[in-house]
Amino acid sequence: MANFAERFKRSWNVFMGRDQTYSYDGPGFGMRPDRMQFRSYNAKSVIASIYNRIAVDVASVTFNHVRMNEDDENMESIIKDSLNEVLTLSPNKDQTAIEFFIDAVQTMFDEGTIAVVPIDYDSTTPDLSKTDSFTINSVRIGRITQWFPSYVRVDVYDDNSGYRREITVPKKSTAIIENPFYSIMNEPNSQLQRLLRVLNQIDRTNEQNSSGKLDLILQLPYSIKSSARKIEAENRRKDIEQQLMGAQYGIAYVDGTERITQLNRAVENNLWTQAKDLQADLYNQLGLTKEIFEGTANEAAMLNYQSRTIEPIASAFAMEFNRKWLSKTARTQHQAIRYYKDPFKLVPVGQIADIADKFTRNEILSSNELRSIIGRKPSNDPKADQLINSNLNQAKEPGMTSPVPSGSVSDLSGNSSEMMDSSRIQNAQAWLNQIGTQSVDSVENGEESAKLDHSEQLDGIVADLLDSVEKEIDSIISDYLSGGGEENDENAE
Repeated sequence: MANFAERFKRSWNVFMGRDQTYSYDGPGFGMRPDRMQFRSYNAKSVIASIYNRIAVDVASVTFNHVRMNEDDENMESIIKDSLNEVLTLSPNKDQTAIEFFIDAVQTMFDEGTIAVVPIDYDSTTPDLSKTDSFTINSVRIGRITQWFPSYVRVDVYDDNSGYRREITVPKKSTAIIENPFYSIMNEPNSQLQRLLRVLNQIDRTNEQNSSGKLDLILQLPYSIKSSARKIEAENRRKDIEQQLMGAQYGIAYVDGTERITQLNRAVENNLWTQAKDLQADLYNQLGLTKEIFEGTANEAAMLNYQSRTIEPIASAFAMEFNRKWLSKTARTQHQAIRYYKDPFKLVPVGQIADIADKFTRNEILSSNELRSIIGRKPSNDPKADQLINSNLNQAKEPGMTSPVPSGSVSDLSGNSSEMMDSSRIQNAQAWLNQIGTQSVDSVENGEESAKLDHSEQLDGIVADLLDSVEKEIDSIISDYLSGGGEENDENAE
């Protein structure tokens, strides 16, 4: 830690001790000029909440530049380069990775197709259409305004001038991502567009009903068929309007022979019913439910939402990034851009441990496969790649025998100490040791006589063991029954 003198020399305060020497390098705005704005009819409707919910959930997915194993199935390591920093930390000077993906998904929903344009990059040539090797340092989201065979015209923010500009960029290096739900959300007669039209009609009706108009009919006590009577009726109408506008409390007077009928009653229509039906159909097609928006969805609903809504969008981003930003050489070196969603994020710790134990204990997944699923680095332990149950003792190599643990027979005899006396326990232990010695000798003899038929030899060994076991069991049972009967007679005496 620096001493007080060194700290005193290097300490500054932004408001004190020096003049403001910053030079403004561009125009100033009251709002962020780099942020994409919704179309007006989307921003004012309930659709904006759908866009935001899905965009936030997609942004919670982690994208990484990784190196895969030989089978391109499991991740070996994360590549710490500028591309990985763009995907995980800072895509550009104005946005974090989360803000970037939220902006990208919302713009994709609003436009149907977006372009992720490399802005700062390292390359041997400024024209990325002429090279396959380049390093991306920053990217921006752009709207596509024109399509060409090998290029696209995009409207993108220029962080040097502070304005949005239209530039032509090659398709070869620009990630062009289309909404996976384009036919549901962006087609002219899609479910979402029909819902938007109905919601706009409802908004217009509400604005008309709340515009401040009285919608009155004034019935005069005379006929207005002649021109003179029409002029007199018009003057009467204007007189009532002037009274209402000029009065502090909006009060006017009429003649006793005049009648006023109010028409601003609610008009019955089925617009709201249509909006509810269209919204329910849209939710079903997107895998959304009311509980997801409220945060009360159960595990099955969240799994359906993740698999049907979030994963297709994340896959579209990852696949296009792999296709445009990684060369063939990089892909042959098992480099890839992968997304990882923690499946146990909302699962309690106790359940996570139970799930991992069941998958490994039943030899469904190895430890490294399980670690790869949850986005963790594989272990270097050789056992981590094997389908084994670590809770059980594994078989030894051929030619090795496992000694019988000491105390195992005494444990069994202890559980039945009320039924067998100490002499019978010793006899049983000696018999088991004899059987074990015979089995080992039999196996050794079988190995030495390898010239004989192997199957016949094993059958003979098994038959001899079974016969000896059966005889000894019968002997022990008969001894126990006779001994137990004598003890009962003595107790009775």
